[in-house]
Amino acid sequence: MDVKQLLDILSDGEFHSGENLGLRLGITRAAVWKRLQYLAVLDIPVEASRARGYRILGGMDLLSRDRILSALAPDARVLLGNLSCLLEVESTNSSLLQSGGCGDVCLAERQTAGRGRRGRQWFSPYGRNLYLSVRWHFDQGITALEGLSLAVGVLLAETLDRIGIANIHLKWPNDLLCGGNKLGGILIEVGGDLTGECVVVVGIGLNISMSDVLRDGAATRIDQPWTDLKQLGFSASRNDLCGAILSSLLPALNDYPVHGFEQYQDRWQSRCAYLNQPIQVFLPTGNCEGILLGVDGQGALRVATKEGELLFSGGEISLRSAV
Repeated sequence: MDVKQLLDILSDGEFHSGENLGLRLGITRAAVWKRLQYLAVLDIPVEASRARGYRILGGMDLLSRDRILSALAPDARVLLGNLSCLLEVESTNSSLLQSGGCGDVCLAERQTAGRGRRGRQWFSPYGRNLYLSVRWHFDQGITALEGLSLAVGVLLAETLDRIGIANIHLKWPNDLLCGGNKLGGILIEVGGDLTGECVVVVGIGLNISMSDVLRDGAATRIDQPWTDLKQLGFSASRNDLCGAILSSLLPALNDYPVHGFEQYQDRWQSRCAYLNQPIQVFLPTGNCEGILLGVDGQGALRVATKEGELLFSGGEISLRSAV
């Protein structure tokens, strides 16, 4: 069901009568009602008033291709390929892995099969978060990508710093935390020739205003402590934030084979969650306990254990504070 025009009207947060909506959309009031009912399926909070009509509580900041383009820095605009803003998609990462060119960007208001590392599902309320993927081509093989997910985390944290969201910490290998709560995550997927020319898709998920829709116990749908940018004081547009992220990310992807993770190591270390604290490392073959020392020049996790310092690289590995 096409609801984009209805959302465009109601996104201002003001009341609109059913009659007015029908006239503007060129449909009957019964058809308007069906579309309004579908918004409830999307977890979009619509308030109905017999005297005043319908409105979306608090309005919505819908994605706009033109606004994102206008927010891009010139050096990033040159590197940008096709920019798609979709209403709904299974996964922005999967969409770009299947086809696309270098520098293509896919955003969506909602993902129906969004995922994080280890196949975890990413909760995806409509129009309340940022789901963004970038496709990039590298011809140096997968070894040139060591530490890339950590570097992207640094770029995101520094972008948030510039818009006034401070105290962002990075949990190895791909989570953004604030106050110990998850704010966002990064999922990098690779295709093509892993020893030569390969395709990399960098997926970013950021909680923007999820608290607007997670009321009355609905937050139990998420299995870990979380926060969003609205709770941290963010009140700007998702489009401007997206432009700022791409302005940082696209040039960094272009330069990454030259500089690698080395230029990000100290910046990542300064934001490292649980640094010098006891942690548990969960591996497919068992668990390990130790003190988190940070990361090495390739982005591998450094842990001091009873047996000495151990290094852990990517894959099916995760860590947790042992405090």
